[in-house]
Amino acid sequence: MNRDGLLVLTPLAIEARAVRSGLPEARVVRGGMGRAKAARAAASLELGSSRAVAIAGFCGALDPSLRPGDVVVATEVRGPDGVRKLPSSTMLLAALAGRGIAARSGPIVSVDHVVSGNERLALADTGALAVDMESAWLATASDGRPLAVLRTVVDVAGRDLRTHPLATATGGVKAYRSLSRAAPALETWAAAAGPRRVLLAGPRSFCAGVERAIEIVERALDRYGPPVFVRKQIVHNVHVVRDLEQRGAVFVDELGEVPEGALVVFSAHGVSPQVRDEAAERTLRVIDATCPLVTKVHAEAKRFAKAGYTIFLIGHDGHEEVEGTTGEAPEAIRLVEEHDDLEQLAIENPGKVAYLTQTTLAVDEVNTVVEGLRGRFPSLSGPGSEDICYATQNRQDAVKALARECDLLLVIGSENSSNSQRLVEVAEREGCRARLVDDETGIDPAWLVDACTVGLTAGASAAEVLVERVIEALGDLGPVEVEERQVITESMRFTLPVELRSDVRG
Repeated sequence: MNRDGLLVLTPLAIEARAVRSGLPEARVVRGGMGRAKAARAAASLELGSSRAVAIAGFCGALDPSLRPGDVVVATEVRGPDGVRKLPSSTMLLAALAGRGIAARSGPIVSVDHVVSGNERLALADTGALAVDMESAWLATASDGRPLAVLRTVVDVAGRDLRTHPLATATGGVKAYRSLSRAAPALETWAAAAGPRRVLLAGPRSFCAGVERAIEIVERALDRYGPPVFVRKQIVHNVHVVRDLEQRGAVFVDELGEVPEGALVVFSAHGVSPQVRDEAAERTLRVIDATCPLVTKVHAEAKRFAKAGYTIFLIGHDGHEEVEGTTGEAPEAIRLVEEHDDLEQLAIENPGKVAYLTQTTLAVDEVNTVVEGLRGRFPSLSGPGSEDICYATQNRQDAVKALARECDLLLVIGSENSSNSQRLVEVAEREGCRARLVDDETGIDPAWLVDACTVGLTAGASAAEVLVERVIEALGDLGPVEVEERQVITESMRFTLPVELRSDVRG
């Protein structure tokens, strides 16, 4: 986007100077201080070729943790006439972070006079981070264009700027410098503005195993009450873990952190027999949330090991699923992470070998490794049916179906989610630029420049609501045309453990 595509509105001349010092070529318009001047400026403003509008200036802190010079990005602007939500504020935060600037985000409230004392405390009680005297009225000037509000703190929550002139002046200097440093991030955010098409990969989001695992923890909490201990993350997603923690789940790395006799849930990735034995020794009450497809791999490992096979387990070292499967037959299993590992394999009985796979791998990469194994060991045996999870394969197929149409593919999932990481790799092998994000807060607006068509999917452990939030944030940058590409409809469901199948009764 050219600089004339961004219009920056500031109330005061000093704020305009701060913005211009950071953005020398920006179009900056001073509206004046207070409600009346801001409203008049908004009504008379000529937007011209501006594709995005930003409001920048100083503010007063409502949150007591804010200090002079701190940067605040509005997630919504509240005023007497209503609330303007700003979903793309998350991308302004990302642009600031890219410049090494830590910012706070939350509601900013606009009032028509200087507030202090009990009035400021009352505004803080509403959840607003900061207060100003213009943003709500200047916001009307955007006329449907993308809007961002960036303010820097002049005075702290417990101090009246009128009765502490020296402190206010010192805070003003800090706010000026911060605004000058932060202003270039507005241009980065604005460069992402514009219409775009969003292609939704289908299927996406939760699979049957993840839904089952989450429901197990939820039902255990309903039935037995908190705390319910969970060994490792129930599924690899920060949002799921955080939500369950708020309900009373306690996530631990090892069983030694669980009090004797307490209730513990094993995660969807499965555990080794050694972990089960430890739970029994410590008289823990166990509910097993292992995905049935992972349980199948465990059974295959035991079957091959009992028959005297050497087992090549294709997977990632350190992944919980690999650790659990390896624990079923540690003497028989050899881990193979990639095709290059095949050169180092030395087997006593090449005629009696088999392979198994981690369920969340990329199908194409697994096939390459298996072909290499067959080349070295023609008598190689395999599982009765593919170990790769149906949901993993379906999500990869869905990404392949749309990747070549996209300028960018966003994969919603956490860093430790193997199946989500594989979706990024699949897209990149199809020639599409791809990025992994936990949610809309992870989107760098620089990725969206010239990205007219954005693909969107979610790993099997990421909730559909996160997809909706990303679409909302993209839509706040300009008109969005959403199109779904469904390659297959999933109907798989898994039953709950017997102790949780009956309805919970109050």
